Amino acid sequence: LVQKTSFPETRPNAQYARYLLYIGQIKAVQLEYSDSHSKLMQALRKAPPSPNVALGFKLSATKLAVIVELLMGGIPDRATFMHKELKERLRPYYALTQAVRTGDLNAFKEQTQRHEALFKKDKTLTLINRLRYNVIKTGLRDINLSYSRISLQDVATKLGLETAQDAAGVVAKAVVDGVIDATIDYDEQSLKSKQKFDLYTSCEPQKALHKRIAFCLQMHNDAVKSMAYPDETNKDGEDPEERREREKRDMADIDAEEDDEDDMLL
Repeated sequence: LVQKTSFPETRPNAQYARYLLYIGQIKAVQLEYSDSHSKLMQALRKAPPSPNVALGFKLSATKLAVIVELLMGGIPDRATFMHKELKERLRPYYALTQAVRTGDLNAFKEQTQRHEALFKKDKTLTLINRLRYNVIKTGLRDINLSYSRISLQDVATKLGLETAQDAAGVVAKAVVDGVIDATIDYDEQSLKSKQKFDLYTSCEPQKALHKRIAFCLQMHNDAVKSMAYPDETNKDGEDPEERREREKRDMADIDAEEDDEDDMLL
C-alpha cells in the first residue's frame, strides 16, 4: 500500500514527521533496518525543536530508533538516553541496551520480563525478541576472545542457555554466519577457538615503518638538492662557465662605477 501511494508534497511538517515514523515502523517489521533507522532519524529531526512540545512523539520515535539500531548491530549513543524530558521514560530501554552491549543473556531476559507490559504497550516487544540472537553473538565473541578451548556446557552456562545441545546449535550457527572463528569438537563436546595471527608480533610493522621513513628521507634529500642546486638551464643556451665570467665582468663594472662616483664627490 505504501509503495502504491505517494505522500503529498504540500503537507504540514508535523504530519510528514508522523508519516516517517509509521514508515519506520513498517520497515522495521519487514527486517529493513537501515531504511527504518533512516526514516526514524528523519522523523526526529522533523519533530518540533522545543523540549516540551510533542514529547509523546519524540519518545515513541526514540524508543523505536534505539531498538532498530540494536538490531543493526550498533549501540545507541549514551546521550540518547540523557535528555532531561525523556530520561526517566527511557530507563528500561537503557537497561536493555546495556544487556545487549555486554552480551548478558540472563540480564536481557530479566529486563524483558520485568518491562514486558511496557514493551507491549509501546509495540516493540516483537522487535525486542529478535535481539536475543544479537545478545548471544556478543557473548560468543567475548568467549571466543577469552578462551582457546572451552566445553559446550560452560558455554551454555555463560550464555544462560539450558543445555549443551542448545549451545552447540547456537555456536554452529555463529560459526556459519562468520560471527566467530572456531570449530566444534563433538567428541569432546568443546569449542576450539582458532588463534588469530597477531600482525604486531611479526616484523611487518617494522618493515612498513622503515619504508615510510626511507620515503620521507628521500623526499627531504630531494628538497635539499632542489634548493642547493637550482636549475642551471638557460633559455639563451648560455654555458655555466660563460655565465660566471659574465657575472664577474658585471661586478667589476659596478665596482668601477662606484669608484668614479667617489672621485667625483672628492
